[in-house]
This record gives sequence, C-alpha cells and structure tokens, in this order.
Amino acid sequence: MTTEVIDPYNDPKKPLLVVISGPSGVGKDVTIERMKGLGYPFHFVVTATTRPIRPGEVHGKDYFFISMGEFAAMIEQDELLEYAVVYGDYKGIPKSQVRQALASGKDVIMRIDVQGAETIRGIAPHAVLIYISAESEEALVHRLRQRKTETEGQLAMRIATARQEQKKVGVFDYVVVNKEDELDETCQTIAAIINAEKCRVHRPEVIL
Repeated sequence: MTTEVIDPYNDPKKPLLVVISGPSGVGKDVTIERMKGLGYPFHFVVTATTRPIRPGEVHGKDYFFISMGEFAAMIEQDELLEYAVVYGDYKGIPKSQVRQALASGKDVIMRIDVQGAETIRGIAPHAVLIYISAESEEALVHRLRQRKTETEGQLAMRIATARQEQKKVGVFDYVVVNKEDELDETCQTIAAIINAEKCRVHRPEVIL
C-alpha cells in the first residue's frame, strides 16, 4: 500500500464547498449576512429564485429574482448545480458562479434548503454540510411568528416541514445551534469548522 507523501511546508489548501442549510426561520440568511459584515473571505453564492422580492431585498445581492421563464431556460441549458421548489417558488444555484469561485481558490458558501443539501451531497461528496438549528421547536415557531411574513396556514406548513427536515440531520457533517442574540458566536463556529476542514491532511478536491 502506497502512502501519499504530504509536505507540510508546501501544502496548498484546496478550496472548500460549504453548504449552510436548515429549516425556514432558523436564521440562515441573517447568519450569512453577518459573516459578510464581519469580513470573512469566502465567496457567498447568490441563489436564483422565482420568489417575489421582499421589502429591503436587493436583486443580485440577496437573490437573483428572475421570472419562471428565465428559470426554465436555466434548467434547459443545464446552468444550475441544483434546484428545487420551495414553498411554491423555484430556487437554484448557478453552476458557473460556483465553479469560477472554486477555480479562483476561494472557499464557497451556499445557502440552500435541506432537500438541496441532499442533492449537493450526491453531486459533491466532499462538500462540507452544516445544518443550522434553533434551540428548540418552540424557539423556531417564535422566530417564524416574529417575521410576520406567513399566514397561519403557511406557518403550520413551515413547522411541519421543519419537523421532517430535522429527520435529515444525519446527511450533514455538522450541526450548529443558532441561539437567540448570539449570532456572532454562530458565525465564529461556522468559521472554525471551515478552518478545521482546511487543516485536514486528506482533503480531496471538490470537482463539479
């Protein structure tokens, strides 16, 4: 058996593909925005969606807000790494954006739903999957109610979906509890996971 020879003085760190996922309302978007604000040197993928833009959101920054026809064209032209229907709206990850970022040597962070995370695991087995969780189901329901963006029916659907997504935690590599008012600690934990992964001796290159 041949053992790979590693030179610790000349061992370029391969860029990582990191997935941030978890149930609706757990704070995925705000976590990523805070990480950007803290200046972490990652490439944060902008997702394409057919969802209507919400007050305060910016096209090209929060999401690429596109029409159903435009999204269908991206599917036809195989321009999406993965896509799914999320609460009636399509969301997908532009393939070229991810490849270009990895080629530049940057670690790439994608924010996608649990279903999409499973898809990425199949496409890129060496991706790092991080599940963001609330402290409890009660805390999650409280956060969803505070958003005031859902009807009671929509809220019930999100809670039911969250319960099913909780069963998929085994697909992920890490679970990070995003506690109320401790957002910076959540960001630091995610950064520590990424740093530890990059220090692994045997870290295969991500190929898409």
